[in-house]
Amino acid sequence: MHVTQGGWFPYPPSRPARLIPPIALAYIGDAVYEVAVRQYLLSKANMRPNHLHRSATGLVSAKAQSRILTGIEADLTDEERDIVRQGRNAKSGSIPKNADVLEYRHATALECLIGYLYSSGLHGRMIELISKGIEHAEHEQSSNKPNK
Repeated sequence: MHVTQGGWFPYPPSRPARLIPPIALAYIGDAVYEVAVRQYLLSKANMRPNHLHRSATGLVSAKAQSRILTGIEADLTDEERDIVRQGRNAKSGSIPKNADVLEYRHATALECLIGYLYSSGLHGRMIELISKGIEHAEHEQSSNKPNK
């Protein structure tokens, strides 16, 4: 079965992505981003479970997602910036113990953007931005490592 609108599976969103609440977009965006990170990590040589988990955490934490959003913001269209703003301002209920409020809001904004692009069927653009974000995060991580 070929899915043409809204996602990877034959369950289209109940309404256009623009009408889905930002927290709901972040909900699906979080899952899609997690799959992207896991697939990225499986493309690397070191696939030991402990290393995969540590590497994934370095890309999916609120702190990492906040940095990724900062790294791709200049590449966003006006419409994407609007989605990010809505995601950042959305009230999610609670902030995880290990996250700073601002980082958490930025992480939610990134997830909202990914969820919007995914639900809109704009998968090419979604992949482009996720790839740039991961590249930015990896570059930032490698330049922050102390020399041995």
